[in-house]
Amino acid sequence: MPVEYYLWLAAILFGIGLLGVLTKRNALILMMSVELMLNAANLTFLAFARRSGDLAGHAIAFFVIAVAAAEAAVGLAVVIAIYRSRGAINVDEVRVLSE
Repeated sequence: MPVEYYLWLAAILFGIGLLGVLTKRNALILMMSVELMLNAANLTFLAFARRSGDLAGHAIAFFVIAVAAAEAAVGLAVVIAIYRSRGAINVDEVRVLSE
């Protein structure tokens, strides 16, 4: 399969993630949209690694997956803490953590 197909798929996934980040106000949906954008970046790294025959793209994708897992764990913990204290996870309603 040509590499361009992977790049088009990555662009579509990134666009869907960007649309979710720009339009949704729910913190969980925002986190899922960011994860979708990170997966699109991973797909791009892997497509270029396949084209060049180099393993550096695979190493970068593995690193991004590890960082995304840590980001998801910390982000979910923050969302749960905000929900317990405020009762809402809408980012428009939750502006300051100090209250």
